[in-house]
Amino acid sequence: MALSAVYRSWLRGRLLQLLATASSLAALAAMLDPDRIAGAMGIFLVGVNGYSQFYAVYVGMRLATAMLALLAARSGDQPLLVDLTALFLLAQPAGRLVAAFAIGLPKGVLLAVCAVELLAGLSLLALRPRGKFLSL
Repeated sequence: MALSAVYRSWLRGRLLQLLATASSLAALAAMLDPDRIAGAMGIFLVGVNGYSQFYAVYVGMRLATAMLALLAARSGDQPLLVDLTALFLLAQPAGRLVAAFAIGLPKGVLLAVCAVELLAGLSLLALRPRGKFLSL
C-alpha cells in the first residue's frame, strides 16, 4: 500500500526533526564529556590532536548533520537536501562496513548506533518525493 504524498512529506519532516535533535544532543554530549563518549565508542583520546580530531568528527560533523536535517525539514519538498542528509547518515555505516572487512563489525553501543544510522538514512531515502535520486 503506497503512502500519500502528504503523509510521506509529514513523516519525512518528523524524521528530519528527530535526526536534528538526536545529532544535536549527541554533539552536546561529546562536548560535555568527550572522554566518556570516546570510551563508549572505543576511542582513546591522546594529546591535543586526538581531542581535536574527536571534536571535529563527534561535534562538528554531528552539528553539521543536525543543521542539514533541520534545513531539510524546514525547506519543504527539496529532495536534494533530504538526499544529502541521508548520505551524511549512510556514510558512517558505509565506513564501518569497510572497517568490518579489515577488523570486524563494531560491538555494543557502536553497533546499535550503526543500526540507527542505517535505518534513519534508508528511511529518508524511502520517504523521499517521487523522482530521481539526488534530483533538484
